[in-house]
Amino acid sequence: MALPIVVLVMILGAGVVGAGTRLVSLQDAASDAARILGRGDGDGDAGAVVARADPAAGMAVSRGDGLVCVTASVDARILGSITVPLGATGCALDGGR
Repeated sequence: MALPIVVLVMILGAGVVGAGTRLVSLQDAASDAARILGRGDGDGDAGAVVARADPAAGMAVSRGDGLVCVTASVDARILGSITVPLGATGCALDGGR
């Protein structure tokens, strides 16, 4: 009787670990994209970095106070039906302009 619950918990745990891995990848991509924009390269290059990390991710750019910030976001599925929004932001000096 307890075996189905144990299997469900293990599958849920694997989904959470997968979402965590995806979040780390998004954080790295957002930071790289911010550095790319900070040195004056185009939005297409930054978008390509985020898309390479996760093709389903969206990217938003904000500038202010000498910084450029990139937020990458995506909805991650756990157990096929549970959706968890993931988002990561990276900022860099906007010195390339």
